[in-house]
Amino acid sequence: MIYLDHAATSFPKPEEVYRGMEAFVRASGANPGRGGHRLAVEAEAMIQETRALVARLFGCPRPERVVFALNASDALNMAIKGVVRRGDHVVTSVLEHNSISRPLNRMERDGTITVTRLSATADHLIDPGAVAAALTPSTRLVAITHAANVTGTIQPVGAIGPLVRARGALFLVDAAQSAGAVPIDVERDAIDLLAFTGHKGLLGPTGTGGLVIGERATVDPWREGGTGGDAANPFQPEELPHHLEGGTPNVFGIAGLREGVRWVAARGPEALLRHERSLLKTLLAVMTRRDRYEWFGADRVLLDAGGDGRVGLVAFNLRGRSPADLAAVLERDHGLAVRAGLHCAPYAHRHLGTFPGGAARISVGVTTTMDDMRHAAAALDAVAAA
Repeated sequence: MIYLDHAATSFPKPEEVYRGMEAFVRASGANPGRGGHRLAVEAEAMIQETRALVARLFGCPRPERVVFALNASDALNMAIKGVVRRGDHVVTSVLEHNSISRPLNRMERDGTITVTRLSATADHLIDPGAVAAALTPSTRLVAITHAANVTGTIQPVGAIGPLVRARGALFLVDAAQSAGAVPIDVERDAIDLLAFTGHKGLLGPTGTGGLVIGERATVDPWREGGTGGDAANPFQPEELPHHLEGGTPNVFGIAGLREGVRWVAARGPEALLRHERSLLKTLLAVMTRRDRYEWFGADRVLLDAGGDGRVGLVAFNLRGRSPADLAAVLERDHGLAVRAGLHCAPYAHRHLGTFPGGAARISVGVTTTMDDMRHAAAALDAVAAA
């Protein structure tokens, strides 16, 4: 099978990730910070090394402000529920994943906050001017995806961040689809809270991710417990990262994440993004029945602009056929694993006009090859001709 669902999780991982994770698990898999013996010290040192690697990748000057979590959803909930208060106003967009939309929807339904959900342009972008116009004196948070998981468009966070900061609000960026593929600098882009997952572009295992917390943000813990130190304190320690890392961390997963971040950093997100864009450009260029499909503008950008402003995913529909049926046929008859449906982003599909059926999605990664793309192009042509 040819795996084309990297936007859900990258697979397979580079061999270095498997080897490095196994070596740590076999040699040093103790509970970090929960004892003074050598194995516990080695486990803690591995976590701190990973924290420093992540901080360097994202331009965070203080590694202790990188807090590990289960995934991007966990980190986004940590951020939203840790900074938003009763009476606050939050600005978000129609392109968001449910990991942003659902916490905000519940808080709005409960009467705790008010929410402004910005529309996207015809090119599937959030206009920084629209963000500025939506800000009010009660705006506490602006929560925007960095790269939309349905449209693939990279949002202008570098332009939005300074506008938000100038008005005194906090800027939360969902980097689930961009971390490891798009260069990120939280200082340069005035990002106060950056949520990332470890199992996609950072090439680590599932169950890993985290939140980068800028100096302006104070996040209340929503998980409290053991921290391996200051055990006499009746309350969660105030210092980061322990303030938000209650309980034993995913030591084995973080060991894998360390190897994934090392792999990405050694090559650079820019090079990996060029690879992904060239793959999708090849897919579209070699198809002979491309016009039978609806690409939501992605074909134009990928073929005419080299994929500038996009990450390595494309959503599409075959006229007259449901996305679910299309995905099933691609797997059954052609050995392609693609994702169909709403992609946990119903507002984005309303924006595209594909709600409630959704769309099919191909997403590529570092292990995808040009031969994979040629096979996928032939499969799409065959289904369109059937």
